[in-house]
Amino acid sequence: MPKTTEATPTNRRPAPRRVAWLLGPAMVAGVAYLDPGNVASNMTAGASFDYLLVWVVVLGNVMAWLIQYLSAKLGIVTGESLPQILGRRLDRRWARRAYWLQAELVAMATDVAEVIGGAVALHLLFGIPLVWGGAITGVVSMLLLVVQSRRGARAFETVLIGLLVMIAIGFTFGLFFAPPDASGVVAGLMPRFEGTNSVLLAASILGATIMPHAIYAHSALSRDRFAPDAPTEAAGLEDARGISTRRLLRATRWDVTIALAVAGTVNLAILLLAAANLAGVEGTDSLEGAYAALRDGLGPLVATMFAVGLLASGLASTSVGAYAGAEIMHGLLRVRVPLLARRLVTLVPALAILAVGVDPTLALVLSQVVLSFGIPFALVPLVALTARRDLLGDYRNRAITTAAGIAAAVFLIALNAVLLWLVFTGG
Repeated sequence: MPKTTEATPTNRRPAPRRVAWLLGPAMVAGVAYLDPGNVASNMTAGASFDYLLVWVVVLGNVMAWLIQYLSAKLGIVTGESLPQILGRRLDRRWARRAYWLQAELVAMATDVAEVIGGAVALHLLFGIPLVWGGAITGVVSMLLLVVQSRRGARAFETVLIGLLVMIAIGFTFGLFFAPPDASGVVAGLMPRFEGTNSVLLAASILGATIMPHAIYAHSALSRDRFAPDAPTEAAGLEDARGISTRRLLRATRWDVTIALAVAGTVNLAILLLAAANLAGVEGTDSLEGAYAALRDGLGPLVATMFAVGLLASGLASTSVGAYAGAEIMHGLLRVRVPLLARRLVTLVPALAILAVGVDPTLALVLSQVVLSFGIPFALVPLVALTARRDLLGDYRNRAITTAAGIAAAVFLIALNAVLLWLVFTGG
């Protein structure tokens, strides 16, 4: 059983009377579902395959709801994050380090996507060179992390929710000018693929939708948001908080539902915008090409709103990624690295990719595939731990919840296995 939970005075509030005061952690974790990798994957899917992969976006969002709720529940009930619990349970040092290595690679892939997305947006809006745009994105993300470290969880949530609103407006704006074909959307709900590239994009969409670092982060965000003033035994968390765990979990279900409804709607809107307006248009398999096609086809206002949404996406999601990466390192290696120092280190790979001239959109899509391969390493332990009575007591998963989690894990692992087979055999 977990022994202590870390807390800061800024996180502690009197027991709120309204559920609205308990919302927020899922909104922050939900930002990860709207990062530039999502934009690149969904835009490319819509432009290349019309409405074919609509079902992937919908299915990914349904699975994401279950996964994010389980992550939040783990943090609330135990007062610890998923990396912390795994760090305690992996007795052998080599196992703990190996697990940390794959999680760290996932976190770095996340950083690559988010910084590149911000850089592309700044280039589209202001003509700033990509490398400088990446550096600016990194600096702004550090300022957001300062807000988190100095002003507490609630202030951090407020800033990111504001950016989330900008993202939603920016990416859905174009649909009011060019709505999708209803029959095409309905047809896209039928699960199917068309060749290796569609499987690659499906894995990319799922990697961008069900992001491993969001699983790690959500448990930590819930832990920090509802932490009592002083370190407390897990059995006494409810008394120390002054609010029942059952009520927190009820509010969390609302929190996750709202956050994933927003994220899922925006992700679907991106794919539908591309399918309705960019399919068959040359050059729209890149963010720059998509921006140009939107500008030429729907006008500069729609294109500018798209770029603003992309910029807000990069700025918001990169700070969440840095938060998750620091928690992964602290929980698994038991090493606390300042968020700002970690932000500087993980900024280097993204800037290097931009400097050597790798196609930004290709880098974004491939980074999401890397994330997809990291999903089982986060999802399988999450489902297993939340099903344990000795860890969660009466709040452990019901049998049907565990079965749904297992089904999601099996599906994602099978999709990655098919992807590997198709890539290596040229199928």
